[in-house]
Amino acid sequence: MKYMKLGSKPDTFYTEQAVRVYLWLGRSVVSDIPADLIIHVNNTKYQLHKFPLLLKCGHLQSLCSDTEADEQLPVPVALHDIPGGEEAFEICAKFCYGIAISISASNFVPAMLAARFLRMTEHVAKGNLVSKLDTFFESCVLHGWRDSIAALQAAWRISGWSESRIVQPCVDSIVEKILLPPSKVAWSYTYTRPGYAKRAHQSVPKDWWTEDISELDIEVFRSVVSTVRATRMLPSPLIGEALHVYACKHLPDPLYTGGSANGHASQSQSSSSTAAAAEEALAKQRRVLETVVTMIPSDVGSVTGRFLLRLLRVANYVGASSSTRAQLIRQAGSQLDEAKAVDLLIPLPSDPQAYDVGAAEAVLEHFLTQFQRPAAPEERRRMNVAMEKVVRIFDEYLQTIALDSEFPIGRFIDLAECLPGIARNNHDGLYHAVDTYLKEHPDLSKADKKRLCRLIDCRKLSTDVRAQAVSNDRMPLRTIVQLLFVEQERTTGAGGSHSVVPPDRASVDTVSRLTATGREDEAADMDHKSDVHRPRRGGREERAQSEAAAMTRSLSASTKTAARKDRTVEERGSRLRNK
Repeated sequence: MKYMKLGSKPDTFYTEQAVRVYLWLGRSVVSDIPADLIIHVNNTKYQLHKFPLLLKCGHLQSLCSDTEADEQLPVPVALHDIPGGEEAFEICAKFCYGIAISISASNFVPAMLAARFLRMTEHVAKGNLVSKLDTFFESCVLHGWRDSIAALQAAWRISGWSESRIVQPCVDSIVEKILLPPSKVAWSYTYTRPGYAKRAHQSVPKDWWTEDISELDIEVFRSVVSTVRATRMLPSPLIGEALHVYACKHLPDPLYTGGSANGHASQSQSSSSTAAAAEEALAKQRRVLETVVTMIPSDVGSVTGRFLLRLLRVANYVGASSSTRAQLIRQAGSQLDEAKAVDLLIPLPSDPQAYDVGAAEAVLEHFLTQFQRPAAPEERRRMNVAMEKVVRIFDEYLQTIALDSEFPIGRFIDLAECLPGIARNNHDGLYHAVDTYLKEHPDLSKADKKRLCRLIDCRKLSTDVRAQAVSNDRMPLRTIVQLLFVEQERTTGAGGSHSVVPPDRASVDTVSRLTATGREDEAADMDHKSDVHRPRRGGREERAQSEAAAMTRSLSASTKTAARKDRTVEERGSRLRNK
């Protein structure tokens, strides 16, 4: 950051401590001449002299000439509306006294605005402050990257777009530097992006500018980025990265802040002021979010699916407009294959510990709508790969949702059925989600367990998961019987069409055990149920028990047949050896 030094005299301004009791601060300058000019700036009273100030300040000349006062008394002047307040006025006053001052990008803007307000121009005195500040602005501030950003931010905070003589040149200077090729960028400051220090780098990264401009107010940031986009000299992903950096800095993720993105107010504040501060913070975040969403390039891949889902979580939390949420759901749905299961966890504004399942379901529905449109073979293959990824993501999401002990089973089943059956080539993830739900909801009725397990296609389970499911006590008997049938079919198919492969002894024991357990449970249920609520004969439970018993007999018979065949083969071999 560059500096300009003006004046050479030592600083002789001092504070009069005695006047603090009157709720205003007194500032004076050491001098043998009594003060003949009293200037009030907000809560500060300056006791100064006409001679140095009126020589360089045209505005003070006008005010003093219009004032009718006794020449023996100091002339009072009020400057409560001076831009920059006390600090800016004191810089101008010290310049008039010839006291040494340092001008940099951090205090240039208030000094310039105050000097213009006081009319410290060349028409009043040669070599006045305004002309010196103009020279510093054009030769130093606009040539520096960080100086331009600091001056732009300061000008915006003080006067907004009204001070176009500072704001617009700073915007143009920043845009010009952003558009420079990275090889021509003077890399004279630290790059603080995560992971950059760990990489071997010989040149400036392409996104070197994104973190610095994220310090700007959202309106100024939008002006800079929009100007850069209008040139069409930078790719869309680079624009998207700038939006990502800005959003991460100004929009905390509710998933990790627990709904306390605005922090906690101090205990001394009243409840009304705390609520007002929280609402003001939410309104600011809402404005930032909606502005960032409108700036997202329409090109595919300009931002990631994970970033879009993060913005959707923020939109849910800050109460963004329905159009903003709809745009995020649509764009996130088209890039859902880039996300992770945790990205679909969207906290509810009313309860940060609960999740908005409807929003996640809407994102999935928008992803599935892509498959309703005709597509070229290459595009169709890409979409099929994306579908496989989304299936894994959504099944992992179901496992997380299943951990909620209060999540209704009907809603869980509807959510699992959002993906069409043909989309799941493998049901391992769905099995784990169902098993998690059964574990977290031990009080489910048998009917609900059966409804839940009907989601699983036993033929689409891997060998390891199928073996795990057979020995899972939480699985209904009917499901385990189906698993054993599938296992027997696969084993028989692997052994050839004419060979009889003996079933696994463990499978026979499992079915026998479950059949006995099922009968004991049914008997216990019959003892505890009233006469009105007795199950009908030939009901589903009895049919399940019959099927299990038949499966046991079939497996036992197959085992005995295989054993007899083994003994016959051994006897024949023995006779042949004896002969």
